[in-house]
Amino acid sequence: MKFLLKLIINAFALWVTTLIVAGVTVESYDPSNGTFSLILTYLLIALIFGLVNGIVGTVLRIVALPLYILTLGLISLIVNGLLLLIVSWISDAMGFGLHVDGFWAGVWAALILAIISWLLGLIFRPALRR
Repeated sequence: MKFLLKLIINAFALWVTTLIVAGVTVESYDPSNGTFSLILTYLLIALIFGLVNGIVGTVLRIVALPLYILTLGLISLIVNGLLLLIVSWISDAMGFGLHVDGFWAGVWAALILAIISWLLGLIFRPALRR
């Protein structure tokens, strides 16, 4: 239940991010199916982002630890932007999903995504603690 709620929160945050940041779009895996396929696409992208963030992101954060200390954590924007670009590359290879136009669009999208996920996490924190 906790995993599913976090997945839905991240998918919703990704949807809001695509509305705010101009260089980030999502292409449904089956455009003829309508809203259901678009929702499923957002959930799949959120799952891919969670996996990439958990595996690749952890390695990048450990390797970049001196830069985190040196920049007082601001390098996390760059790392999260790179992770979003990796998710874009993986979903493009699968034939659907997230499209990020460039590095800076990825950085802005990562910032917006982190803020929205954090806010939604605050709202749903009592449900996540159970």
